[in-house]
Amino acid sequence: MRFPYTFIDQMDHTVTLPHLPQRIISLVPSQTELLFDLGLEDRIVGLTKFCIHPKDKVKQKTIIGGTKNFKLEVIDELQPDLIIGNKEENYEEGIAALQEKYPVWMSDIYTLEDALEMIIQIGKLTGTEVKAQELVKGIALGFEKLIPAQPAISTAYFIWRKPYMAVGSDNFIDHMLQRCGFSNIFADQPRYPEISPEQLQTANPQLILLSSEPYPFQEKHFAEFRELCPQAKIKVVDGEMFSWYGSRLLKAPEYLQGVIAEVK
Repeated sequence: MRFPYTFIDQMDHTVTLPHLPQRIISLVPSQTELLFDLGLEDRIVGLTKFCIHPKDKVKQKTIIGGTKNFKLEVIDELQPDLIIGNKEENYEEGIAALQEKYPVWMSDIYTLEDALEMIIQIGKLTGTEVKAQELVKGIALGFEKLIPAQPAISTAYFIWRKPYMAVGSDNFIDHMLQRCGFSNIFADQPRYPEISPEQLQTANPQLILLSSEPYPFQEKHFAEFRELCPQAKIKVVDGEMFSWYGSRLLKAPEYLQGVIAEVK
Protein backbone atom coordinates (compact mmCIF):
# COMPACT_ATOMS: atom_id res chain seq x y z
CA MET A 1 0.00 0.00 0.00
CA ARG A 2 1.31 3.44 -0.94
CA PHE A 3 0.78 6.43 1.31
CA PRO A 4 -0.89 8.85 1.53
CA TYR A 5 -3.87 6.48 1.45
CA THR A 6 -7.56 7.33 1.78
CA PHE A 7 -10.06 5.09 3.55
CA ILE A 8 -13.83 5.28 3.93
CA ASP A 9 -14.91 4.24 7.42
CA GLN A 10 -18.18 2.53 8.43
CA MET A 11 -19.88 5.90 8.92
CA ASP A 12 -18.86 6.98 5.40
CA HIS A 13 -16.24 9.43 6.66
CA THR A 14 -13.17 9.91 4.49
CA VAL A 15 -9.97 9.24 6.44
CA THR A 16 -6.60 10.03 4.87
CA LEU A 17 -3.41 8.62 6.37
CA PRO A 18 -0.16 10.28 5.24
CA HIS A 19 1.87 7.25 6.42
CA LEU A 20 1.48 3.93 8.21
CA PRO A 21 0.17 4.85 11.68
CA GLN A 22 2.73 4.60 14.49
CA ARG A 23 0.81 6.33 17.33
CA ILE A 24 -2.67 4.83 17.66
CA ILE A 25 -5.39 5.68 20.17
CA SER A 26 -8.38 3.37 20.66
CA LEU A 27 -11.62 4.74 22.10
CA VAL A 28 -13.45 1.38 22.32
CA PRO A 29 -12.65 -1.60 24.60
CA SER A 30 -13.39 -4.38 22.11
CA GLN A 31 -11.38 -2.66 19.38
CA THR A 32 -8.51 -2.06 21.80
CA GLU A 33 -8.26 -5.80 22.40
CA LEU A 34 -8.33 -6.31 18.63
CA LEU A 35 -5.40 -3.94 18.11
CA PHE A 36 -3.31 -5.88 20.63
CA ASP A 37 -4.26 -9.17 18.97
CA LEU A 38 -3.18 -7.73 15.63
CA GLY A 39 0.29 -7.33 17.13
CA LEU A 40 0.16 -3.53 17.49
CA GLU A 41 1.17 -3.27 21.15
CA ASP A 42 4.18 -1.04 20.43
CA ARG A 43 2.10 1.35 18.31
CA ILE A 44 -0.80 1.83 20.76
CA VAL A 45 -0.24 5.00 22.79
CA GLY A 46 -3.63 5.64 24.40
CA LEU A 47 -6.92 4.00 25.34
CA THR A 48 -9.94 4.51 27.59
CA LYS A 49 -10.36 3.56 31.25
CA PHE A 50 -12.86 0.90 30.11
CA CYS A 51 -10.28 -0.87 27.93
CA ILE A 52 -9.55 -3.83 30.21
CA HIS A 53 -8.19 -6.50 27.83
CA PRO A 54 -5.49 -7.72 27.56
CA LYS A 55 -5.19 -7.06 31.30
CA ASP A 56 -1.41 -7.19 31.54
CA LYS A 57 -0.84 -4.86 28.60
CA VAL A 58 -3.47 -2.13 28.86
CA LYS A 59 -2.00 -1.02 32.21
CA GLN A 60 1.09 0.19 30.41
CA LYS A 61 -0.81 2.62 28.18
CA THR A 62 -1.99 6.20 28.77
CA ILE A 63 -5.65 6.60 29.75
CA ILE A 64 -7.40 9.30 27.71
CA GLY A 65 -10.64 9.33 29.75
CA GLY A 66 -13.83 7.35 29.21
CA THR A 67 -15.62 6.32 26.04
CA LYS A 68 -17.97 9.30 26.36
CA ASN A 69 -15.73 11.88 28.02
CA PHE A 70 -12.35 12.19 26.34
CA LYS A 71 -9.55 14.21 27.92
CA LEU A 72 -8.69 16.14 24.80
CA GLU A 73 -5.58 17.69 26.34
CA VAL A 74 -4.16 14.22 27.07
CA ILE A 75 -4.88 13.14 23.50
CA ASP A 76 -3.10 16.26 22.21
CA GLU A 77 -0.04 15.38 24.31
CA LEU A 78 0.03 11.90 22.77
CA GLN A 79 -0.04 13.31 19.22
CA PRO A 80 -1.79 10.33 17.61
CA ASP A 81 -1.58 9.67 13.89
CA LEU A 82 -4.70 7.44 14.00
CA ILE A 83 -7.70 7.33 16.36
CA ILE A 84 -10.17 4.44 16.20
CA GLY A 85 -13.70 4.86 17.59
CA ASN A 86 -17.28 3.63 17.28
CA LYS A 87 -20.56 5.40 16.60
CA GLU A 88 -22.52 3.85 19.47
CA GLU A 89 -19.86 3.73 22.15
CA ASN A 90 -18.41 7.21 21.68
CA TYR A 91 -20.04 10.64 21.71
CA GLU A 92 -20.61 12.80 18.67
CA GLU A 93 -19.18 16.10 19.94
CA GLY A 94 -15.99 14.46 21.21
CA ILE A 95 -15.42 12.66 17.93
CA ALA A 96 -16.11 15.87 15.99
CA ALA A 97 -13.47 17.72 18.04
CA LEU A 98 -10.92 14.99 17.34
CA GLN A 99 -11.74 14.88 13.62
CA GLU A 100 -10.69 18.52 13.34
CA LYS A 101 -7.13 17.57 14.31
CA TYR A 102 -6.51 13.90 13.64
CA PRO A 103 -7.40 11.00 11.32
CA VAL A 104 -10.35 9.31 13.08
CA TRP A 105 -11.67 5.99 11.75
CA MET A 106 -15.16 5.08 13.03
CA SER A 107 -16.86 1.70 13.13
CA ASP A 108 -20.64 1.19 13.12
CA ILE A 109 -21.55 -2.36 14.13
CA TYR A 110 -24.96 -4.03 13.99
CA THR A 111 -24.16 -7.54 12.78
CA LEU A 112 -21.39 -10.12 12.78
CA GLU A 113 -20.75 -9.22 9.15
CA ASP A 114 -20.19 -5.58 10.17
CA ALA A 115 -17.73 -6.72 12.82
CA LEU A 116 -15.77 -8.87 10.38
CA GLU A 117 -15.61 -5.98 7.92
CA MET A 118 -14.34 -3.72 10.71
CA ILE A 119 -11.54 -6.16 11.51
CA ILE A 120 -10.50 -6.32 7.84
CA GLN A 121 -10.52 -2.54 7.56
CA ILE A 122 -8.47 -2.01 10.72
CA GLY A 123 -6.01 -4.56 9.35
CA LYS A 124 -5.65 -2.44 6.21
CA LEU A 125 -5.38 0.79 8.22
CA THR A 126 -2.55 -0.57 10.32
CA GLY A 127 -0.71 -2.77 7.84
CA THR A 128 -1.76 -5.99 9.59
CA GLU A 129 -3.97 -7.40 6.84
CA VAL A 130 -2.65 -10.96 7.07
CA LYS A 131 -3.35 -11.28 10.79
CA ALA A 132 -6.74 -9.61 10.36
CA GLN A 133 -7.70 -12.11 7.67
CA GLU A 134 -6.67 -14.98 9.96
CA LEU A 135 -8.86 -13.61 12.76
CA VAL A 136 -11.84 -13.17 10.46
CA LYS A 137 -11.46 -16.70 9.09
CA GLY A 138 -11.36 -18.14 12.61
CA ILE A 139 -14.35 -16.13 13.82
CA ALA A 140 -16.46 -16.98 10.76
CA LEU A 141 -15.66 -20.68 11.13
CA GLY A 142 -16.65 -20.63 14.79
CA PHE A 143 -20.02 -19.05 14.08
CA GLU A 144 -20.69 -21.44 11.19
CA LYS A 145 -20.54 -24.25 13.76
CA LEU A 146 -22.87 -22.51 16.25
CA ILE A 147 -26.12 -24.48 16.56
CA PRO A 148 -29.02 -22.21 17.63
CA ALA A 149 -31.78 -23.26 19.99
CA GLN A 150 -34.67 -24.99 18.23
CA PRO A 151 -37.43 -23.99 18.62
CA ALA A 152 -36.51 -20.39 19.40
CA ILE A 153 -36.64 -19.36 23.06
CA SER A 154 -38.46 -16.11 23.91
CA THR A 155 -35.85 -14.05 25.72
CA ALA A 156 -35.34 -10.77 27.55
CA TYR A 157 -31.76 -9.53 27.85
CA PHE A 158 -31.14 -6.88 30.52
CA ILE A 159 -28.18 -4.51 30.63
CA TRP A 160 -29.25 -2.20 33.48
CA ARG A 161 -31.17 -2.05 36.75
CA LYS A 162 -32.98 0.87 38.41
CA PRO A 163 -34.41 1.48 35.93
CA TYR A 164 -34.51 -1.81 34.07
CA MET A 165 -33.05 -1.44 30.60
CA ALA A 166 -33.24 -4.23 28.07
CA VAL A 167 -31.87 -4.87 24.61
CA GLY A 168 -34.22 -3.83 21.81
CA SER A 169 -33.53 -3.93 18.08
CA ASP A 170 -30.84 -2.32 15.90
CA ASN A 171 -27.82 -3.32 17.93
CA PHE A 172 -25.15 -6.00 18.00
CA ILE A 173 -26.47 -7.83 21.08
CA ASP A 174 -29.86 -8.35 19.40
CA HIS A 175 -28.04 -9.85 16.41
CA MET A 176 -26.13 -12.23 18.68
CA LEU A 177 -29.35 -13.27 20.42
CA GLN A 178 -30.84 -14.11 17.03
CA ARG A 179 -27.81 -16.24 16.14
CA CYS A 180 -28.32 -18.19 19.38
CA GLY A 181 -32.00 -18.86 18.66
CA PHE A 182 -33.05 -16.49 21.44
CA SER A 183 -36.12 -14.58 20.24
CA ASN A 184 -35.83 -11.07 21.70
CA ILE A 185 -39.23 -10.17 23.18
CA PHE A 186 -38.35 -6.47 23.06
CA ALA A 187 -37.15 -6.47 19.43
CA ASP A 188 -40.13 -4.28 18.54
CA GLN A 189 -38.51 -1.46 20.53
CA PRO A 190 -35.47 0.53 19.40
CA ARG A 191 -31.99 0.25 20.83
CA TYR A 192 -32.03 -0.10 24.64
CA PRO A 193 -35.53 0.58 25.98
CA GLU A 194 -36.41 1.24 29.60
CA ILE A 195 -38.73 -1.57 30.68
CA SER A 196 -41.25 -1.37 33.51
CA PRO A 197 -41.87 -4.40 35.75
CA GLU A 198 -45.39 -4.51 34.30
CA GLN A 199 -44.05 -4.67 30.73
CA LEU A 200 -41.78 -7.56 31.63
CA GLN A 201 -44.59 -9.37 33.39
CA THR A 202 -46.86 -8.95 30.37
CA ALA A 203 -44.15 -10.07 27.93
CA ASN A 204 -43.58 -13.19 30.07
CA PRO A 205 -40.35 -14.49 28.45
CA GLN A 206 -39.21 -18.08 28.78
CA LEU A 207 -35.66 -16.89 29.44
CA ILE A 208 -34.20 -13.83 31.18
CA LEU A 209 -30.53 -13.14 30.57
CA LEU A 210 -28.82 -10.68 32.94
CA SER A 211 -25.62 -9.22 31.52
CA SER A 212 -22.44 -8.91 33.56
CA GLU A 213 -21.94 -5.46 31.99
CA PRO A 214 -22.49 -2.54 31.98
CA TYR A 215 -24.56 -3.25 35.10
CA PRO A 216 -22.88 -6.04 37.10
CA PHE A 217 -25.88 -8.35 37.50
CA GLN A 218 -25.40 -11.25 39.93
CA GLU A 219 -27.45 -14.17 41.20
CA LYS A 220 -28.65 -12.03 44.11
CA HIS A 221 -30.82 -10.17 41.57
CA PHE A 222 -32.68 -13.32 40.50
CA ALA A 223 -35.41 -12.97 43.13
CA GLU A 224 -36.82 -9.70 41.79
CA PHE A 225 -37.09 -11.13 38.28
CA ARG A 226 -38.49 -14.44 39.52
CA GLU A 227 -41.25 -12.54 41.30
CA LEU A 228 -42.29 -10.95 38.00
CA CYS A 229 -41.77 -14.02 35.79
CA PRO A 230 -41.94 -17.13 38.00
CA GLN A 231 -41.85 -19.52 35.02
CA ALA A 232 -38.78 -17.97 33.36
CA LYS A 233 -35.30 -19.45 33.49
CA ILE A 234 -32.86 -16.76 34.70
CA LYS A 235 -29.14 -16.68 33.99
CA VAL A 236 -26.28 -14.21 34.38
CA VAL A 237 -24.23 -14.15 31.18
CA ASP A 238 -20.84 -12.76 30.21
CA GLY A 239 -21.74 -9.46 28.56
CA GLU A 240 -18.45 -9.36 26.67
CA MET A 241 -19.42 -12.51 24.77
CA PHE A 242 -22.67 -10.93 23.57
CA SER A 243 -21.50 -7.36 22.95
CA TRP A 244 -17.77 -7.22 22.15
CA TYR A 245 -17.23 -7.21 18.39
CA GLY A 246 -13.45 -7.42 18.09
CA SER A 247 -11.13 -10.39 18.40
CA ARG A 248 -13.07 -11.65 21.46
CA LEU A 249 -15.49 -13.04 18.87
CA LEU A 250 -13.03 -15.93 18.50
CA LYS A 251 -14.09 -17.10 21.96
CA ALA A 252 -17.79 -16.28 21.66
CA PRO A 253 -19.19 -19.31 19.74
CA GLU A 254 -18.00 -21.86 22.32
CA TYR A 255 -19.36 -19.74 25.15
CA LEU A 256 -22.68 -19.10 23.42
CA GLN A 257 -23.08 -22.79 22.60
CA GLY A 258 -22.68 -23.50 26.31
CA VAL A 259 -25.39 -20.99 27.20
CA ILE A 260 -27.73 -22.51 24.60
CA ALA A 261 -27.14 -26.00 25.98
CA GLU A 262 -27.77 -24.85 29.55
CA VAL A 263 -31.05 -23.03 28.94
CA LYS A 264 -32.71 -25.37 26.41
